[in-house]
Amino acid sequence: MATHFVIDGLKAAIEGKEILKGINLEIKGGEIHAIMGPNGTGKSTLASALMGHPKYEVTEGSAQINGEDLLEMDVDERARAGLFLAMQYPSEIPGVTNSDFLRSALNARRGEGNEISLIKFIRQMESKMKELEMNPEFAHRYLNEGFSGGEKKRNEILQMMLLDPKIVVLDEIDSGLDIDALRIVSTGVNAMRSEDRGFLIITHYQRLLNYITPDFVHVMMQGRIVKSGGPELAERLENEGYDWVKEELGIVDETVGQA
Repeated sequence: MATHFVIDGLKAAIEGKEILKGINLEIKGGEIHAIMGPNGTGKSTLASALMGHPKYEVTEGSAQINGEDLLEMDVDERARAGLFLAMQYPSEIPGVTNSDFLRSALNARRGEGNEISLIKFIRQMESKMKELEMNPEFAHRYLNEGFSGGEKKRNEILQMMLLDPKIVVLDEIDSGLDIDALRIVSTGVNAMRSEDRGFLIITHYQRLLNYITPDFVHVMMQGRIVKSGGPELAERLENEGYDWVKEELGIVDETVGQA
């Protein structure tokens, strides 16, 4: 079954304040969609609401992954349904090694009775770490503890590669990365591109899209997607900023108070 992700009229609020004001988006397998926009327009709120963060209350609309109602699922059920979120600020978990966390996450995704053997897991993990130019010692370190920003982001991509999700949401995965780390992270994402998987990339910068070419670029303002186009739209935003979009659409204040 081909991957199909549909967001229809999604609205979300935090502490009673509406942040998302009706998001409509359709992502098919093989497609990469990029969302860009000024700070405070609701981009990261969209990622968190889709993943089920309890801070964000979905007040209206729907989100379906391959016909299944995502919003009716708990967070772990959303992950098992194939949704993956690479976070802007990955958490540190002292006392839990990277390899133990990854194997537990993979087995939770596979389900009871279908757990991966230790040997097979180690082989897969070592292979993916090599692709991402990660030091093998990171497998035995506590999850993200003492990792640099770039190492944390590579670790997020390692999780993605092992979990093999259907829909990948990358929330500012390029934030804080130097050129080498950006290249490696982008290589990992490009290696996962397939007809069975769709991507939603949230970013501020064209530089990431120089490495990962999107099929569609969307501009988000005031909690809505206000303009869509191809890769050339990201290039124009990089060169001219957002003022021309606001002027074209008659937008006065683009912020809604959340990223």
